[in-house]
Amino acid sequence: MAFTSLLLFICSIYSCYAQVPLLMWTSDGSNMPNLAQPAAGQTVSGGQLTSYLKSALSIAPHNVLLFLQDELSMDDFTMYGGVFGNKQDSAFSNLESALRTSSNPLVLPALDWSASHSILELFQGELGIPAVHIDPSTLKEIKLNAAQPFLLAVHLPYTAGDQTKELLLKNDAVIGEVLDMFKSQDVPYTAVYTGLKPSRVIEETPVMAGRSMGRSLLQAPPQASVKPPLVFNDAEGRPCILLWADTLLATYNKIEVDLARDIFNSSTNVTAGSVCNETLSRLVLNYRGVLGLQSLRLIFSMRKTFFPVSARHWSLMEQVVLEYDGQRAIFNGSGGIYSPAEYSFHCQSVSSTQSPLLVPRSATDNATQWTLSFTDFQIQGFNVTGEDFSYASDCAGFFTPGIWMGLLTSLLMVFILTYGLHMIMQVRTMDRFDDPKGPAISVPQSE
Repeated sequence: MAFTSLLLFICSIYSCYAQVPLLMWTSDGSNMPNLAQPAAGQTVSGGQLTSYLKSALSIAPHNVLLFLQDELSMDDFTMYGGVFGNKQDSAFSNLESALRTSSNPLVLPALDWSASHSILELFQGELGIPAVHIDPSTLKEIKLNAAQPFLLAVHLPYTAGDQTKELLLKNDAVIGEVLDMFKSQDVPYTAVYTGLKPSRVIEETPVMAGRSMGRSLLQAPPQASVKPPLVFNDAEGRPCILLWADTLLATYNKIEVDLARDIFNSSTNVTAGSVCNETLSRLVLNYRGVLGLQSLRLIFSMRKTFFPVSARHWSLMEQVVLEYDGQRAIFNGSGGIYSPAEYSFHCQSVSSTQSPLLVPRSATDNATQWTLSFTDFQIQGFNVTGEDFSYASDCAGFFTPGIWMGLLTSLLMVFILTYGLHMIMQVRTMDRFDDPKGPAISVPQSE
């Protein structure tokens, strides 16, 4: 096949820098226009991706299926693929089968990974419909309606290391199940498979003019850039609230979505409705078409309070509120989300389930229908001096379980050593010994 030869050629000459591949195909019997493949080594930008999508949707079915994997690179196809890597035990068998049966599949080996974050918004804008995030475990319950266009998004995990191929096999099985569901219900579709960020990044250091090309000391390669924090500015244009999170997972009706996936690179104003002043900070994150809801707002309410005991001001997270389709789910801070007012708050895990820092306001509140779980969560609502966080006050206590185990083990060893020394010090020698060289003891006998 022509697309296979193209991929093999690109894989042999192409090195990626913060790029992800994108594969786009249609169901068997559906058509897609002949789109010009990018030149080898060319990075496709967000504007070029929009042009590709518009051209494809002019003919392709408007029933769109997005497979969004946490991380993906062309090296994954090279190492674990069959068609791509000439291996028999391919981790992409279902994907490759779908590409072989499709007419004119689109292959973008080098998509700017910042553009991949906006692909969901691009499809929503082109189709004019909100996206519906589906869970693979609920596939059997989904009934498709080919009479109306729809946009379904499937989130696929990724992990680097020894478990990569096993996880890719599971993801490929999910892709196969979803495609089989479309085939069984005789619904034509347009499918897209891409990553939200690259799984492998090869740093390319440009040669500066006048710079020496001689020997240099070995050093660790610089880390790949991370997303900047979300910044909300006050009326005067000064930053007043900062937010960062690796994930903001929300589960509703057994469907989970990561609310942090698009907000850090979004071009739209997702913080509309936020306010901040000297004593109150309220950060509002706005979403549309998430979890099958018309609208969703995630609200963080923080208050600055003076405590006479510590003689300083503290920032307290009072509530985390979800407003959706005219309803509200309120989680109260359990007292663990706080920091000095001039610091930021950081916690590796903020959850409403295990060791909850977020507690539903009441047993009958709508919050009982939701589950929130934030990882690598950091927020600052007061004394913000720029677009960088202040010193972080971490939620982890000083006496962690590991420290307690170490202390108890040390105390046990000290006790054993002390007891042993005490026993040794109690050993006493005899006052007198029989002298074997002296005269024998004679006992006189009377007649």
